Amino acid sequence: MAALPGSFDEWQIELHGRRVIYRIAGSGPPVVLIHGMLNSSSHWRSVALNLAGEHTVIAPDLIGHGDSAAPRGDYSLGAHAASIRDLLAAVGIGRATLVGHSLGGGVAMQFFYQFPQRVERLALVSSGGLGHDVSPMLRTAALPGVSTLLSMTIHARLLGALHETGGRLRRRGYDWGVHLQAITRALRPLESAGAREAFLQTLRAVIDVHGQRVSATDRLYLLESIPTMIVWGERDHTIPLSHGRRAHAGIPGSRFRTLANAAHFPHLDDPDGLSEVLRSFISETAPAAIDDGDWGAILARRSPRSRRIGDAAA
Repeated sequence: MAALPGSFDEWQIELHGRRVIYRIAGSGPPVVLIHGMLNSSSHWRSVALNLAGEHTVIAPDLIGHGDSAAPRGDYSLGAHAASIRDLLAAVGIGRATLVGHSLGGGVAMQFFYQFPQRVERLALVSSGGLGHDVSPMLRTAALPGVSTLLSMTIHARLLGALHETGGRLRRRGYDWGVHLQAITRALRPLESAGAREAFLQTLRAVIDVHGQRVSATDRLYLLESIPTMIVWGERDHTIPLSHGRRAHAGIPGSRFRTLANAAHFPHLDDPDGLSEVLRSFISETAPAAIDDGDWGAILARRSPRSRRIGDAAA
């Protein structure tokens, strides 16, 4: 499937009886862009168009996000990964480079663990799942009763006023203005009850009051089998930059870049810088091609041999 030059067209498909929205741009080897919590495929527009000259770029709205359906059901990382697998299969994409931001980074890693044969490269942008720490705002959002609070406070007029206030603060040189605008941008999708419920289900699948409750750090060694890039905004106050540095140290052969002009949303704060990092990463690495036999060998290199329970330890 090819998109018109210069376009980032929105498409709809029905999978398992539910609406799934995705956007597509360009032509060439496929790149899949996976957004984070409270974002949608539309937030990838600048990056997608930057990459579209050499790649078919496909960006799905995760279930319960953007304009995709928000059913009552499973919002775990595995469910999001399986939904993307089904979408790619339905539109004829077998293998691709995956790029995941924040929650989308966790989804991208889960996709790789579940479907390694379908992944050629992996790029993690300010990714979740690489450490315990996360912003107090997200920990607070995981508390009981937040759904009622959100329904009482999130209104278009209030969010508009907060966004304008953030803009005035930015023009006066206050960094807090940037954060206030980021918060209001994140809250806008929660004006509908279905979106609020999907957000809370997704959030509570990965975060609780103590921090991130899902970690990929025990399996980072598996990424040595695939070209991996880690990118972080140097002004990120949502997920610490130190998570990216530690992950880079734990993934043999991985690449690591920071973007000085970006906070937690590099694809919005510095889309040109992120696009250049991704373009270089893709052009300078050969795509991985993993099959079931390879996966077994990868696990065997790091895992002790099985032994019958009751046998003496070796």
